Amino acid sequence: MFRSSIKKRLASVSKEVSTLRSEIGVLDEQLQQVVDEAEDLRLRSIVSETPQAAKEHRDATKWVASVQRDREMKVTKLGQLELKQDKLLDQLMDSG
Repeated sequence: MFRSSIKKRLASVSKEVSTLRSEIGVLDEQLQQVVDEAEDLRLRSIVSETPQAAKEHRDATKWVASVQRDREMKVTKLGQLELKQDKLLDQLMDSG
C-alpha cells in the first residue's frame, strides 16, 4: 500500500477516534444525569406509591439502559478504531 494512502486512512481513522471520544464524553455526562434522575424518580415512586410515579421510574430506567447501550456500542467501536489506527501506524512505519 502506498504511503500516501496509509496517511489518508490514518487521518480518517484518527478523526473518527477523536469524534467518538467526544461523543463518549457527552454520553458520560448524560448518563450521570439520567442515573441521578432515575434514582430521584425511584425514591418518589416509593414515597408516593402512585401508578404515575412508578411509570415515570420505569421510563427513566429504560432511558438509563438506552444511554448505557449507546455508550457501550461507542466504546466498542472506539476500541476497534484504535486497533485499526495501530495497524495503520505499523504499516506506515514499515513502508518508511
